[in-house]
Amino acid sequence: MDQYNDVKNITDLSKDLAGTHSFDRTERDVDPALHAADWAALQADGYLMIENLFSDAECDAITEALLPLLDRKGRNAFEGKQTQRVYSTIKKTRACDGYVTHPRILALLDRMFMPNYLLSQLQVINILPGEEAQYLHPDDSFYPIPRPRAPLSAATIMALDDFTQANGATRLIPGSQHWGDRFPEEEDHTIPAEMPRGSVIFYGGTLWHGGGANTSDGRRLAMTAQYCEPWLRTQENFGMGTPKSIVRELSPQLQSLLGYSILPPYIGMVDGVHPKRLLKK
Repeated sequence: MDQYNDVKNITDLSKDLAGTHSFDRTERDVDPALHAADWAALQADGYLMIENLFSDAECDAITEALLPLLDRKGRNAFEGKQTQRVYSTIKKTRACDGYVTHPRILALLDRMFMPNYLLSQLQVINILPGEEAQYLHPDDSFYPIPRPRAPLSAATIMALDDFTQANGATRLIPGSQHWGDRFPEEEDHTIPAEMPRGSVIFYGGTLWHGGGANTSDGRRLAMTAQYCEPWLRTQENFGMGTPKSIVRELSPQLQSLLGYSILPPYIGMVDGVHPKRLLKK
């Protein structure tokens, strides 16, 4: 039966009406027991630290691709006057694709968000010696929905150098994901996310955190990939910022994360059809 003629009530609008592109459902190659432990730690503390998720060789390849892109320092106290940042990373290198789509990370996102959730931004952050601590913040505070609530976004931070308290390891406030309309106070102690190179922190967008001060004589190189619900606007406008010639080279999974997907029936459409049709030459 023609799906367009099969819509009789609002429930029928929960599917792709054209039937051309369905949800990108992918079986994650993650041990169920490992995933259960990851999820339990995330629920208990508001964050999860996954040590040595990437090998030294993988970190070397990513670092080699990113270092030539580092030029400008931050424009304000939040970006960091002694911190280098690279935006629009997805269009500048393919070295980070495996980080964005790592199965262990996506398995958690599958459980947190609606299908066809989005990549909100992919950014390189290089904290240089002499940088001050970033002010604490939750990542999804710019969405004007009162707290306490479930996170609307989630983030990962990948250590491309060892994270230490001295070189600016990200500071976290465990349990702060449950806070309502309040800010950190003196008694709300932070903990440094110290972890070896190749490790990743995962946390929901409601957790209070911030980059640490770099009092060492070396850099603290990292990447952050942030994701959000498919019905929210992303921080980075990938539709305008990523040429279709590059998007065509990406995996279907990454294409979906960049917005070449829909939340049925219509959110994300282009001229009434699925955005993947735009990739046809």
